[in-house]
Amino acid sequence: METSTVTYSSSPPPSSSPPQQAEQAADLDAVSLGRLSANLERLLDPAFLSCADANVVLAAGGDDAAAVVGVHRCILAARSSFFLDHFSNKLADPAAAGEKEKEKERPRLELADLVPGGRHIGRDALVAVLGYLYTGRLKPPPRDSAVCVDERCPHEACRPAIDFVVESTYAACGFQISELVSLFQRRLSDFVNIALVEDIVPIVHVASTCQLHELLSQCIQRVAGSSVDSRYLEKELPDDAFAKVKEFRRYSLHDDSDEFILDPEHAKKVRNIHKALDCDDVDLVGLLLQESAITLDDALAIHYAAAYCEPKVLALLLKLDPAGDCVNVNLKNDSGYTPLHLACMRREPQILLSLIEKGASVVERTQDGRDALTICKRLTTEKDCNKKLEKCKERSKAYLCIDILEQEIKRKSFIFEELLSAEVSVATPLLVDNFHMRLINLENRVAFARIFFPSEAKLVMRIAQADSTEEFAGLTSANFSKLKEVDLNETPTMQNKRLRERLDALTKTVELGRKYFPHCSDVLDKFLMEESTDLHFLESGSAEDQYTRRTRFSELKEDVRKAFSKDKAVAAIASSTSSSSPRGDGKVSRHGHKKARLSR
Repeated sequence: METSTVTYSSSPPPSSSPPQQAEQAADLDAVSLGRLSANLERLLDPAFLSCADANVVLAAGGDDAAAVVGVHRCILAARSSFFLDHFSNKLADPAAAGEKEKEKERPRLELADLVPGGRHIGRDALVAVLGYLYTGRLKPPPRDSAVCVDERCPHEACRPAIDFVVESTYAACGFQISELVSLFQRRLSDFVNIALVEDIVPIVHVASTCQLHELLSQCIQRVAGSSVDSRYLEKELPDDAFAKVKEFRRYSLHDDSDEFILDPEHAKKVRNIHKALDCDDVDLVGLLLQESAITLDDALAIHYAAAYCEPKVLALLLKLDPAGDCVNVNLKNDSGYTPLHLACMRREPQILLSLIEKGASVVERTQDGRDALTICKRLTTEKDCNKKLEKCKERSKAYLCIDILEQEIKRKSFIFEELLSAEVSVATPLLVDNFHMRLINLENRVAFARIFFPSEAKLVMRIAQADSTEEFAGLTSANFSKLKEVDLNETPTMQNKRLRERLDALTKTVELGRKYFPHCSDVLDKFLMEESTDLHFLESGSAEDQYTRRTRFSELKEDVRKAFSKDKAVAAIASSTSSSSPRGDGKVSRHGHKKARLSR
């Protein structure tokens, strides 16, 4: 027979003093309470489900063991006035005539109906709060449920950590455990100060539902003071919270936000397009576009569909632009998000596939430096990615989204590794990086030349046969989507040959430009060394940066005009000198003598 590791004595040892006796008694109590807590905590383990006398069913429902938590009514009633009242009312007021027969069955407590916000509570958060009722101790959250899968994330305020505390707050507030509500409220308050504004949205909801007024006020001030798009907030926040955000923005330093400067007529047309998308009526969207001058990009329709519509609606919306000429799937909204970024926040695999097939770039980054894969990983728990296939169940959508993005990144990397591989022997072998950067620099240089003197640049490109080679899109964020045009049936040798021909043609174009337009070439050299060589640099940065760059660009145009005039003047002088040179006279003289001889 197993003996207990704790021994009891009717009297303390003779040598023990009163302070020592008190210390020993305290140690004994601590050991006893610790063992009691550990034993009671085991009752919440799924292995003890058969010992429970009631089931708490999560919002997911079903008979899956993961959706059911077995509880013991006597323990909950003794520890919580909420459960005492709930179980007493159930026994005192049978709902049907056959209730006595049903009392023998185990009661099912539907969590969605049991407490406000119950449909948001997950199993791990519920077990943590119930564990406090059983043991009097609050354990740290399980790592696989409260930590994202991004290894570079510090996990201080990533979305899984926030969601776990939010779910726990719903449970603690619903079960009327005031000490836990205060604890969780302080943790959420810390999150509000450091988390992304988009991740504060669930905190706003729990603060509104549980009437945590101080926390709600803190959230509203943080959200209102951000640059997050008002259309997004209107869709995501509770109505009363959004009204307070609007009011705060109206009377704060942020009264220059989009909602106050947009043309009302334009805003109305955009709202009509969004309403049509809410109704899944893509045909109506097409009619609205035809009747107005607004485009899909103007209405941020792709962003809206990626965030809120069914995958089939987005697919149909993308088909309104079959040639890809009128829709920029890499367009960023006021918050710096592309449609792919919003799709990653939603974690809907079909939408990701539709956007990537249309040319969405996986390397585009948000204003704080996150790409699509990072966004998706920081929303995903380790549990979502570690679930094994059981009973023919599919992987989680979060797992599929991460897999799609990783495969796309590998595919892009493979394309460029093959394009720039050393399989083709060239006359002057170049390092891959040098080859790539030189080609991009040449493309941008020739592009600027075509802007400043298009006719002459076109002529020089024709002479250098650059107009017969294919433009290289490069790896810049603005041009990465053009990689979808690469023919995957093209062999690496053919691809390298095509790029080499383009490099040689552009090099010859620049050399001819230097020969015939030396002053213009010098101006371009100086400009390209001082400024960004990306043609999209005029559209990037803040409004102040754009104004400065546009001013600099205007000055450059004037410098190029003056340089071009000098080049034309030099060419004119050279031409007149050549026509009056002795060599030219000699040619005429010799022809004259030849003609004289023929006449004789």
